[in-house]
Amino acid sequence: MESNESLALKVVNESLKLPLVKVNRSEFLVKAFGEKVKNIDQLIEKGPQTFLSKEKLDQVADSRIHSIVAQSSTLSFATGLPGGLAMAATIPADITQFYGYSLKLAQEISYIYGYKDIWNQQGELTGEAKETLILYLGIMLGVTTAGSAVRILSGKLSTQALTKIPQKALTKTIYYPVTKKVLAVFGTKLTKTTFAKGVSKAVPLVGGVVSGGLNYFSMKPMAMRLKNELRKGLNYSEQKLNEDWKILQGEEIMTTEANLSKSTKEDENLIEQIEKAYELLKQKTITEEEFIVIKKRLLSK
Repeated sequence: MESNESLALKVVNESLKLPLVKVNRSEFLVKAFGEKVKNIDQLIEKGPQTFLSKEKLDQVADSRIHSIVAQSSTLSFATGLPGGLAMAATIPADITQFYGYSLKLAQEISYIYGYKDIWNQQGELTGEAKETLILYLGIMLGVTTAGSAVRILSGKLSTQALTKIPQKALTKTIYYPVTKKVLAVFGTKLTKTTFAKGVSKAVPLVGGVVSGGLNYFSMKPMAMRLKNELRKGLNYSEQKLNEDWKILQGEEIMTTEANLSKSTKEDENLIEQIEKAYELLKQKTITEEEFIVIKKRLLSK
């Protein structure tokens, strides 16, 4: 039987094959900040955090999160219909699409807050860069130490400050245990998600409603969690580095299960409300237009 870690790594690799995943940092920064920063060369070299306030960066991040989550949820709705889209008719394709958009969004959020380019000059993804993306996913999934790991590895501090942490310690304390935990948590989530999506697809139309709803409910809080952790890297100081290092050394690597459980229950409640509205539609108690209004209102909460 395939382990959770192997399953997670396979989904990451398959998601990275999707053309939509790769974000050209320079092109993205020009598109997102070209009208706000006059010196484009400096924007690309130093990042938008050099020129704009944290509040302005937050506005751009929120806008991108809303846009990509909406795109992904629309596609997920179509894939959730019996038979799905011709190009993505199976549950694995649906999951690959979800995490493809998540990885795309993770890159954009990281570039907004001044993190370095994921891709090398040849446009390729190195092993270290892939591990960084896995850490981004870890933050999105609620692995508490992934945020500390990303900030330490971001290179935002001087080489002198980082030399206080031995290279072997970086590998032993960050890369191996944190990414291993992320993949384990990710794999567990994948098995549960596959089952949930499979059940929802058995019901015509409701499957589409639920699939898109699950996508929206899952991706938005994941993206907001990543945004909140990456923005902590702004004005990153040696004191903050030491705090993150203590977290990695002194705390057990675990997930924020309480928060995730609360979020899951809230999602299930909203999905139940959407299904109840659909039942009213089937009974012709409400019109299709009224159903659409109700669904939009619930999804906007």
